[in-house]
Amino acid sequence: MKDDHTDKTTPEEIEAARMRLFSVMLHHVGPERKIGMGELYETVFERPWNHRINDTRQMRKLITDMRRDGLPVMSSCARTGGGYWISSSSAEMNDYCRKARTRALKTLHRLARMQKISLPEYLGQMQLELEAGDGGH
Repeated sequence: MKDDHTDKTTPEEIEAARMRLFSVMLHHVGPERKIGMGELYETVFERPWNHRINDTRQMRKLITDMRRDGLPVMSSCARTGGGYWISSSSAEMNDYCRKARTRALKTLHRLARMQKISLPEYLGQMQLELEAGDGGH
């Protein structure tokens, strides 16, 4: 497989990486079995990473795709001991979703303040954009 930041990865290579990622994640159920980004990258892409952000971009996209497909991939971004795992319980999933929702609302509140409008007004504008079908773009 080619380096993520220098060459284009073929659709076949992406699909093979997606399948390896799914297989690897099945062995990491529960936060006590999480796997760090570096180890996950090297296992899935079968090569070492050089740049923590650039080289792992494709891995983060694959994880996002898994979540979009409904797989409960959890993550912790702790400086030490962070990593990824599959949720092992509904309570764990609910806690993760609550934390993600809180982070999202804090970000939306900051954006609303920058635009000098209330959060409810900002959320209403976002809803109108979604209903219009442009997703805000």
